[in-house]
Amino acid sequence: MSHDDFAFEPVKGLPERPPEHERILWQGRPDTWQLAREALKINWITAYFAIVVVWRASVGSIDGGLAGAIAFGLPYVGLWSAAMAVIAVLALAMARSTVYTITTARVAMRIGAALNVTLNLPFRQIANADLSLSKNGTGTISLETLGETKFSYLVLWPHCRPGHVRVTKPALRCVPDAAHVAQILADAAEARVSQPVLERKTPASAGGLVAAE
Repeated sequence: MSHDDFAFEPVKGLPERPPEHERILWQGRPDTWQLAREALKINWITAYFAIVVVWRASVGSIDGGLAGAIAFGLPYVGLWSAAMAVIAVLALAMARSTVYTITTARVAMRIGAALNVTLNLPFRQIANADLSLSKNGTGTISLETLGETKFSYLVLWPHCRPGHVRVTKPALRCVPDAAHVAQILADAAEARVSQPVLERKTPASAGGLVAAE
């Protein structure tokens, strides 16, 4: 019997049902292994422990030969294994708790393994989107917002553009088939922004509804 931790959501990844005119175009989440490599730096940590193990094993082999090398290096192999396990669990928890959603009107990000947060970004508040693509097809789509809206790096991490701490940019991080997802986002945003906005005038104003760009 399966259990959905987010069964309280009326629609997966969204805090409430979207309006009738709004359609979900795409939903996805980060690739776990790619997230471990890019956000949690699993490759760098592995390289660090490899250097430490070789160094300690070399020191041990000087006095004790093979037995000394094993005795000196083995504890650090154990530390490396423990670190890999922790990183794998963190990456899996982050990926499983995340749902990125692109609709005909907005980008929504349900993020947070411990504290769940849903971020809604209407297309009219997005100034630009940048795609950073990896060789395996996964990529990060970072979003630049309009106005004075500011985001906390600690709240968004790792769902933000890497290296931008002072000006935090929300990002769909380590998304599989990112080029296709970026095209869906671009087409939806272009279609939405090109639509006129209906504004209701006051009774004293002439006419009822007017279109505004």
